[in-house]
Amino acid sequence: MIQWILKKLMHSMGVIYVILDSFTKHENTDEILGIKIDDEFQTMSRRELCSYIELKFGIPQNSFWSLHSTQKIRLCCEILRKNKVGGK
Repeated sequence: MIQWILKKLMHSMGVIYVILDSFTKHENTDEILGIKIDDEFQTMSRRELCSYIELKFGIPQNSFWSLHSTQKIRLCCEILRKNKVGGK
């Protein structure tokens, strides 16, 4: 029962976050952690960025968008590992 409550609470917080984020002006997005970010990505919304990922990785539409943040990070880590992207 507690897991159900926690998941519902996290989902509600996620919805609130997405709504608030849509009204937020993100400045200084041209570089993140020393990596140059393409102009196109700088102007995309969260929804558009998720759709881009779905398209490029052949993931069903709205499936990446509907994942929780930690699931998205885990998936991207696994993709990076399998593609041997990055250093070390």
